[in-house]
Amino acid sequence: MRPTGALHLGHYHGALKNWVRLQQDYDCFYFVADWHALTTHYEDREVIERNVYDMVIDWIAAGLDPEKATIFIQSRLPEHAELFTLLAMGTPLGWLERVPTYKDQIEKLKDRDLATYGFLGYPLLQAADILIYKAAFVPVGEDQASHVELTREVARRFNHLYGRGAGFEAQVAAALAKLGKDDARYFEKQRKEFGQNGTPEALAKGEAIVRKAAVVLTVEETEMLLGHLKGSGRTVLPEPQALHTEVTKLPGLDGAKMSKSYGNTIAMREEPAMVEQKIKRMPTDPQRVRRTDPGNPERCPVWQFHQVYSDAATREWVVKGCTSAGIGCLECKQPVIDGVLKEQQPWRERAEAYLTNPKQVHWIVEMGTERARTVARQTMKDVRDAMGLSY
Repeated sequence: MRPTGALHLGHYHGALKNWVRLQQDYDCFYFVADWHALTTHYEDREVIERNVYDMVIDWIAAGLDPEKATIFIQSRLPEHAELFTLLAMGTPLGWLERVPTYKDQIEKLKDRDLATYGFLGYPLLQAADILIYKAAFVPVGEDQASHVELTREVARRFNHLYGRGAGFEAQVAAALAKLGKDDARYFEKQRKEFGQNGTPEALAKGEAIVRKAAVVLTVEETEMLLGHLKGSGRTVLPEPQALHTEVTKLPGLDGAKMSKSYGNTIAMREEPAMVEQKIKRMPTDPQRVRRTDPGNPERCPVWQFHQVYSDAATREWVVKGCTSAGIGCLECKQPVIDGVLKEQQPWRERAEAYLTNPKQVHWIVEMGTERARTVARQTMKDVRDAMGLSY
């Protein structure tokens, strides 16, 4: 996440809640993307510095566990910048210009000068962020899926350019010989079919043959044959998959997307009195002018909050009371107020320990950064070896 402002309920329900769930099943890397913040806020250094550790506190308060997940700061790892630079050498300019969010952000952020190399290149920096940990999955919403696809293309191109060392053909032939004549012939048939027609079944069958021979192949030979099957060399940088998991979309107080720039947010650690005030001021069904006018929940932003914070019985009470004018709008909002405050209470309690002892947060980030550095350095060794930069 980019440290461009206080985290709000939209951040929690749209991503952070999912992150907390994923750490139970995966080895997760979560980082403060301060370089990415500079792509659009390069003049606002004070904002970034102020928000970095605040955001980490929000993460931990929401349930991220430093013992289970690796939490770190992007700019503390120059390896990210090195991989970004090396990937830039072989990435076509057109790939970056066609990323959907590139033109969209330029259109939306007209008040900022985004005619910079950093902004154009941020999807490639994202690719470096992912590939440096050889990630299997990237949890994203559908609007970010194009970034994962670009990352896959970048990895594929890198493996094609640099996965074929000296004597590659001879090494492939030696590895194929270990499969036995029949399996080697079958593998070549599937490779040609996939190369000519892109048939997924051929790829799956070819991979199955290689996996079956894993007992006689080295890890390097297995990777080399899998790369050869796809028409590339050895897999130096694995292609990640987008992980689309179910997330809750929480709108802003006005029904539009919750965004600090729209002034329609509730911060994760907003003061209870302010939460109550903001929700009580939320607009409701515009056609319900008087208390006695019946309304329609589908036209009311408050109803979208009920979908997240209220149980079935409360939602039924809202629908019945609103459509019959049996309840007023302030009555309708009270369960939402109660639900939000109940959700926030443990966040405030957990955050308090870190707010009173900032060094503890710094220590968590230090430990996470060193853990991430170990993985990043090994990947960069592999990349430099593949590119002939290990002299």
